[in-house]
Amino acid sequence: MTNTVPIAVIACYLVVLFAATWWARRLTARGGGGIVAYLLAGRGLPAGVAAALLAGLAVGGASTIGVAERAYTSGISAGWYNAAWAAGALVMGLGAARRYRRLEITTLPELFERCYSTTGRVIGVVGQLVIQVVITSLQYVAGGAILSALMPDVFTLRSGMAVTAVVFVAIALIGGFWAAGLTNVVNVAVIYVGISIGALLCLSQVGGWSELAAQLPASHPGFDPLAIGVGLIAAWFIVMITQVHSTQAVIQIGFATRDERTASRAYLLGGLLIAPVGFISAIIGMAAVVLHPGIVPAEALPRVVLGLSPLAAGLILAGLWAADVSTASALLLGSATLVSNDIVKRFFVRDLSPAGDQRLCRVTVLLLSVVTFLLALTVTGILKMLLIGLTLSTAYTLITLMTIYWPAMCRRSSATWTLLATMAALAVWLIAPADWRLLPHPIYFTWLASLAAFFVVAIFDQRRINASDAVPERSTVTSREAREYTR
Repeated sequence: MTNTVPIAVIACYLVVLFAATWWARRLTARGGGGIVAYLLAGRGLPAGVAAALLAGLAVGGASTIGVAERAYTSGISAGWYNAAWAAGALVMGLGAARRYRRLEITTLPELFERCYSTTGRVIGVVGQLVIQVVITSLQYVAGGAILSALMPDVFTLRSGMAVTAVVFVAIALIGGFWAAGLTNVVNVAVIYVGISIGALLCLSQVGGWSELAAQLPASHPGFDPLAIGVGLIAAWFIVMITQVHSTQAVIQIGFATRDERTASRAYLLGGLLIAPVGFISAIIGMAAVVLHPGIVPAEALPRVVLGLSPLAAGLILAGLWAADVSTASALLLGSATLVSNDIVKRFFVRDLSPAGDQRLCRVTVLLLSVVTFLLALTVTGILKMLLIGLTLSTAYTLITLMTIYWPAMCRRSSATWTLLATMAALAVWLIAPADWRLLPHPIYFTWLASLAAFFVVAIFDQRRINASDAVPERSTVTSREAREYTR
């Protein structure tokens, strides 16, 4: 495959991306500066932009290359990974999204201090940063792998990682959360164009649906929707429904919307955008079984792309890279929000001007980008650490939902002990011999630990939280105010 056309496609994609970023900078400036303007888009995101931001966050390398890799051996059932993500967004949109928006907070740890204790806030920040810093680091690796695999004459893994870092760090630095939202409108469109073209061309090469099914090896599960195992599919759904209620980068999208109704609509629309991507990527992985038998499964999607015309390859490459960049920018801004709001402003420099607020946010983004890039260079073990991020979300989800829906059961020490018990349970799972694990996935174990700790604390600690601290009567940012801000 010649590199000229793919590079030209990527260049055009980048021009559009930074045009959107520059426009986002103007929207951020209209907010008058400060952490809310920069890291929450002035609480003015419309539903469509917020939905694209959520879809871009969800659809990363795992949802495209990772699903195609798994589909190479497990068939169409690999697509349930994204369906689980979509289910989490839909549950959030139908349920807690309005309540979350009504909280008028910037981070979940902020809520933990409001209702529980400063210790709960600090522990909450630590756990959230573990979740997000690790996943952000993976995006550098995924972006570098995409560029180096599809254009090996141009990029090495490390140079691809560096280019990926420059792009999404620049987006975050220049335009803040508005930039993450507007660029993800572009990214989601590019992702769908890229992977749809890839799937259609793959089907054409093998002769269509019926020929694909006929040419798959007899041992391959093909279009069996449950081939990957009901237990694993169920675990995916539990993990995703859990984390969508508690991962900072995900819930920050709702915090940044215009009002409660907009937040609900954003998660519902985002779920609909997320759902098909996994199954489309799975088709590419299945076609690779016929087109490139006997390869390493991780090469399924790159091998397919290398066999296409330069224009098609360039569009697919842009789509895959867009999936990575879209995820990384939202994650980086989520982590910056935690550090700026819950550490620096809370404990060190409380009184800052709006301009000082924004400088702090940008410095935090820059420092976190350096830390996450250095972590990405030590790639060994990061995928295992991703498991930590996903399963730690059980404690955050439980505490938050209980605070909103059943505050009478919440005690002043509930956040601290539930978080610590969940972290300890995950540590036990990771160090215990495999034959001692009675449950099929750590998410079950951490949920049991979280529930047990929460209700034990409810029995022994008689200091109830103040329910009025949890959820104000109404959102203080009305849709009219949000519309005025975005004009």
